[in-house]
Amino acid sequence: MRLRILGTAAGGGYPQWNCACRLCQRVRSRSSGVVPRLHASIALSSSGHQWHLVNATPDVHQQIESCSALHPGPGLRQSPLRGVLLTDAELDHTIGLLVLREGTPLDIHATPPVSQALNQSFPIQKILSTFAPFCWNEVNAPRSFMLDGGKIEVTPFRTGAKRPRYASGLDSEGDWVIGYRFEDKSSKGVLVYAPAIEQWTEALESQLAGAQCVLIDGTFWAEDEMERAGIGSYTASQMGHVPISGAGGSLERLAACRPQRAIYIHINNTNPILDETSAEYGQVVAGGAEVGRDGMEIEL
Repeated sequence: MRLRILGTAAGGGYPQWNCACRLCQRVRSRSSGVVPRLHASIALSSSGHQWHLVNATPDVHQQIESCSALHPGPGLRQSPLRGVLLTDAELDHTIGLLVLREGTPLDIHATPPVSQALNQSFPIQKILSTFAPFCWNEVNAPRSFMLDGGKIEVTPFRTGAKRPRYASGLDSEGDWVIGYRFEDKSSKGVLVYAPAIEQWTEALESQLAGAQCVLIDGTFWAEDEMERAGIGSYTASQMGHVPISGAGGSLERLAACRPQRAIYIHINNTNPILDETSAEYGQVVAGGAEVGRDGMEIEL
């Protein structure tokens, strides 16, 4: 299984267009130790011919152009991209579907609540139906399904119940936020992608068990990070994310369950691990994990 990390930033990207925090200013000034980042997304394939994205971000056009394996051809309008798997209905994970409207048929995988949100509150299903023959496929955790001609088995699993703000009026309950476990049936390589984790549960640990690579929620370093940065009063937990640091934080939890490789993705612009010269970045590395970078390629 081949994997390309297309982006590693949380909503707003890095730097965020309307943010003058210390970290955003550092990357604008081209300081050492910090690099710009696109919104979090990956592309994966077993065959190398058929590719799927996990989430479609506002940067999807730039992400596709950055990866030669995703470029169109040999036919005039022939693309290796076969579909998109959604982890939730958040705008930063779904707006890219509107960018992919130029007529190429794609399979879109989403849970029932996410599909409902994208049909009613943010009606891109109806909008896209006039542009491209997208096929919407229902995802129900923990029921597995196959990708890439049966070469990759995908197991969705619940990681949260936080719905987007725009969908607050919907009466739909269920799996609003999920992660995916990908197993290459030939190589037996296992990848877990979980960009938003509300609580660290036994169910989550069971999905991480035996994984060669885990791409995991690195949104916030600390529970009160937004307040410390002077940007907002919401805590990490209130925003649907387990912080990296502290007792019960994801770095401590990962050390206990010991995946072969753990990489933080979906990193907010306030998170000090964006700075590779910071003490927090050093703590991640000392704890046996990595901070992901756009463009990283992994084979499992």
